[in-house]
Amino acid sequence: MSKLRVAVLYGGRSGEHEISLRSAESVIAAMDPQRYEVQRIFIDKNGHWEPRAISPDPSANPGIDVVFPVLHGTFGEDGTMQGLLELAGLPYVGAGVLGSAVSMDKEFTKRLLHERGLPVADFVVVARGSCDLDAICARLPFPMFVKPANLGSSVGISKAKTREELAAALEFAAQFDRKVIVERGIAGREFECAVLGNAEPIAAIPCEILPSREFYDYEDKYILGTSKTVLPTDLSPEQVREIQCLAIASYQAVGCEGMARVDFLLEAATGKFYVNEPNTIPGFTSISMYPKMWEAAGLPYAKLIDRLIELALERHAERKATRFSM
Repeated sequence: MSKLRVAVLYGGRSGEHEISLRSAESVIAAMDPQRYEVQRIFIDKNGHWEPRAISPDPSANPGIDVVFPVLHGTFGEDGTMQGLLELAGLPYVGAGVLGSAVSMDKEFTKRLLHERGLPVADFVVVARGSCDLDAICARLPFPMFVKPANLGSSVGISKAKTREELAAALEFAAQFDRKVIVERGIAGREFECAVLGNAEPIAAIPCEILPSREFYDYEDKYILGTSKTVLPTDLSPEQVREIQCLAIASYQAVGCEGMARVDFLLEAATGKFYVNEPNTIPGFTSISMYPKMWEAAGLPYAKLIDRLIELALERHAERKATRFSM
């Protein structure tokens, strides 16, 4: 049997470039060399592709059977790359254009989750350069979390406890996006749940994140390495089922396919779960929780890679059966 030719896309122009490099190396190392022929496609921080670009002309990509995008954040996880792959007629791992774009935009994620009756924290959306501190403070109590609307890995996020910290946090977040989201701070515990599948997704065993800092920020995730995870958690069986059901419902609400990691907050005062956000290309580094959650559920890393590629090929086959003209 001939090997499946898998193009691994990694790097990219986003603030999560370095994380993508680490994730890609882990993914490539886990691929069975007897089954897959890996083609590396590196995108540098300026957007240059090496050694070759994928053409939007389907006839110009004969050496690729399936694409595995390991591109976190802007220009990779936000629907732009997925749009190119659709034009190219190539199967690819992960969510499609709509699911990727919606999940990357925190405002529209929250609006769709709210429309489905799923629990999300109160929030305010602010455009770069036009913030009204009085209006924000009238809507939300301190502390608040301030985030770029379209970014991941906690890049650009700050916790604001005062009006002065809020002003600084808005200015900082606006460096990374034209749109900033301000959320009511939820005092409690942080959880993550991995979801896998297309039309009939399943959820893994959730894990708890124990930040070493005031919240699970970029340094805590990728630089300090001092945060801790608990897998399995001490949640009751009823709470585990609740978080799994919420994870699947959130996944479907935003149109995810393939995979996503859904993040949660458990409010200490009320015992209520709040959906934070889905991540359509979650980290795949050696410390990333998406593969670890599936491993705890009985699906080891290499088999997870196999399943993700299978899901990509299944979706592509279904899409080929769709008529696009009369």
